[in-house]
Amino acid sequence: MTKQKAMWVLASVMLLSVLGTAGIALPYPVLAPYFLDSPPNDLTHFMGIHPKILLGFSLAFYPLGLLIGNIFVGALSDSYGRRKILLITLFGSAVGYLLTALAVVYESFIGFTLARLLTGVCEGNMSIARAIAAELHPHIERTKAISMSYAANYAGWLIGPVVGGFLVIYGVSTVFLIAAVGIAVALVLVFFTIERREVARDTSTLKFWTIIRRNNSLTLLKNKQILPIFWFYFLYSMGLNAFYDFYPVWFVDYLDADSQTIAWATVALTACMIIVSSFFVDKLNARFGEIRLMIVGGSLLCLAFIGQPFIGKEQVYFVFAMIGVFIAVANGMVPTYLSKYFGHLGQGKVMGLQTSTFCVTNVIIASLGGPLSILSSRWVILTGAILVMASVWVMVTTRQEQEDMIGNHNRSEDSTQNVEAINA
Repeated sequence: MTKQKAMWVLASVMLLSVLGTAGIALPYPVLAPYFLDSPPNDLTHFMGIHPKILLGFSLAFYPLGLLIGNIFVGALSDSYGRRKILLITLFGSAVGYLLTALAVVYESFIGFTLARLLTGVCEGNMSIARAIAAELHPHIERTKAISMSYAANYAGWLIGPVVGGFLVIYGVSTVFLIAAVGIAVALVLVFFTIERREVARDTSTLKFWTIIRRNNSLTLLKNKQILPIFWFYFLYSMGLNAFYDFYPVWFVDYLDADSQTIAWATVALTACMIIVSSFFVDKLNARFGEIRLMIVGGSLLCLAFIGQPFIGKEQVYFVFAMIGVFIAVANGMVPTYLSKYFGHLGQGKVMGLQTSTFCVTNVIIASLGGPLSILSSRWVILTGAILVMASVWVMVTTRQEQEDMIGNHNRSEDSTQNVEAINA
């Protein structure tokens, strides 16, 4: 592959990430006002249960689907090919959004949650996009390719809530229909831009369920060297999801905000994430390294989460912008670290492990945060701050162990390159 071809592939992956993530993010500024401020209906007051608890369950079912999908979707793409699995899962995702829109029209809470579950399973394919980006190395430096892929994800998080926040005037079901259209565009893009590649014969002949059992992302946890970064990201993403899932609830509770206000705050958050990820993450990584940046970024994020629940309308955009900077720094290091030091175990698997971890923590926080938010949404975000600080503690206490592993890895790579140079 030439560098020019690699750049075209990266551009396709980035556009796919934008469209896919925008489809995911469209409903986010819509659901909290829909459940908490809209006139009661059979969906938002199902069986007389408190709307905040129903909102928590609604938020939990989508990442539960993502968790299920990410456990095996990335590994299946290692075996059956990136393009084939992407096409199948994008089609399923579009169907899921259509079914979600129908559930809103017919006010079915069970239909709504099951449709969100299906959509989440299929949208476990974001790990495939990251794997494709990582595999462009050495044509495009690994950290640069992954950070650009993340910048595209953040762009989707920016575009989606803005579009969703302003389309809600046409009805909540319309938001999900537009999300289905965005996913359909991504499907067409994959069909025409991502080339079919031959897969290894030793895996392509295995049965579907055998691949899932042997090669799912959770099997990586048998490797003790990956456990420190796993526990860091588990606690970190628990805290991050406490913020992601419940800052819209905080807006409604304390600022009496509508969908448009939440959307603009999300713009401030994600715009800074895009800028930092696109232009600074690779440079910071080259200078300071992944471990130091995860510690510093996590510490600053913890402090921001402590202060955020107590700010007023005047400080919202500045504080959310700073949170976006801190998230981009710490978050951008995790996939680079996994790809660089554990990519030999399967890029699809390691990216699937990261996304699976994010999803399982989202399920936990959404399920527990709903009842806690009845007391106060501030308590949920402050709990997130404690969890992020715990992740920093894990990284600090295992730092020497990880640096020893990195040193052994670098020496092994140097030895391999020397052998290849001699043979050449």
